[in-house]
Amino acid sequence: MSAAIDPRDRLIVGLDVASLDEAEAIVSRLGESVTFYKIGFELAVAGGLTLAERLARSGKQVFVDLKLHDIGQTVEKATRQIARIGASLMTVHAYPQTMRAAAAGRGDSGLKVLAVTVLTSWDASDVAAAGFSDTPEQLVARRVGHARDAGVDGVICAPTDLPTVRRLAPSPFLAVTPGVRPVGAALGDQKRVTTPGEAIRAGADRLVVSRPVLGAADPKAAAEAILEEIAAAAAAE
Repeated sequence: MSAAIDPRDRLIVGLDVASLDEAEAIVSRLGESVTFYKIGFELAVAGGLTLAERLARSGKQVFVDLKLHDIGQTVEKATRQIARIGASLMTVHAYPQTMRAAAAGRGDSGLKVLAVTVLTSWDASDVAAAGFSDTPEQLVARRVGHARDAGVDGVICAPTDLPTVRRLAPSPFLAVTPGVRPVGAALGDQKRVTTPGEAIRAGADRLVVSRPVLGAADPKAAAEAILEEIAAAAAAE
């Protein structure tokens, strides 16, 4: 992605809270510093898809992170509904039939479909426990190939997997990374992480950050510090 793109369009703040009131308070507090928000399962079941539509109409970008995986017809119709509310990004699990259905549902809308490769909270033992013989890196590589062939727009991957993703699928195929932590931030349940600058330099198009912003004493200052790091890394691309 070009370094000329506004760094604010590369930072996605996850609204990982339990209520619309909390989410709206965060959006208000962050103001113009943040232009892109993620709405995941917790907020979605608390009315977050209505908020997603309102945010999109107000000029914000929205990432609907529901990681869809169902029969093809259901995924296709759900994707069509997510496109209708004006979302910019959405996720599905990286199974070929699911991805093809989402690509069909997206149609020629502005929605971009991302496939989840291996969750950033998983390491090799988690992959093995799920029944895969692959290492995390091998599973990511296989799923990137499937995503590319299925016609989706990109993948969600751990920042440590970016070299593999970019080797197999260069830009404009999208690489969006959670598991990003500023220096000194707690890892929480994340296992495969890097700093924001490292992720950008490794080829990430956008970064998804939640707890380091929402949990900060001053969320706006925390977001702006990440944006500065993104801008510095992008300028060196």
